[in-house]
Amino acid sequence: MSPTGRHALITGSSRGIGRGIALKLSEMGVKVAINYRQNEAAANDTLMKVRERGSDGLIVQADVSRLEDVRRMFNQVQAAFGRLDIFVSNALGEIFTYYRPPLELTPEQWDKAVDSQAKAFLVGVQEAARLMGKGGRIVAITYRPGGLTASWQPYFAQGSAKAALDSLVRYFAVALASRGITVNAISPGVTEDSVLNSFPQEAQDGIRAWHRAGWTPMRRLGTPADIGNAVTLLCSEEAGWITGQVIVADGGASLMNPDFPLEIQRG
Repeated sequence: MSPTGRHALITGSSRGIGRGIALKLSEMGVKVAINYRQNEAAANDTLMKVRERGSDGLIVQADVSRLEDVRRMFNQVQAAFGRLDIFVSNALGEIFTYYRPPLELTPEQWDKAVDSQAKAFLVGVQEAARLMGKGGRIVAITYRPGGLTASWQPYFAQGSAKAALDSLVRYFAVALASRGITVNAISPGVTEDSVLNSFPQEAQDGIRAWHRAGWTPMRRLGTPADIGNAVTLLCSEEAGWITGQVIVADGGASLMNPDFPLEIQRG
């Protein structure tokens, strides 16, 4: 059964992965509240694409790192929709304002990372839960390697905040299970039209070549539509027995073993 007739709020959905999620849900008949921080034109473009797919929605401005913005956003969604069935926490925040290795990061920069990820999800779920009934779906977009590895040193604050986000998913899953609300996370692999686009072109080219060479077994990067498909699956009625899980959607990249040369692994 599809999520037809439901109402969703997706943070950071004016572009990239968030837009991919919004468009996939709209194809299933979901009305979508499109959150943006600065780029109103991009949010309106996403809304136009939602309407082209036969659904509808609205745009709502909010900086999810600001608690007063988060609460205002949910009040606007409540006023427009009356209820909420799906909440997707996707907004990334201004990652390059706290893109520093651990010995250089300031406490203020640490707070920015946590506020935009873990704290935004904490308050977002609390607000979403009061608008949801049985069958509600909450999905966080995380990055599991950030909490399991440490070689990408400038990603320290964001990786730590994502690890906290994974933990929050599990705790909220237990807290909301008796109400029939599921809480899960999707951990994308490297994805086109995402934060990758903000890297220097040389870095982007190197990352694409690395994954196409076989470090992603499917030999390509993910797309926003791929992640939208994964979220849509978790939002279906049939996924009602899945909760508290981090689902990795990376084309098999996490299955590769860095201890051995690629040539050996490919057989």
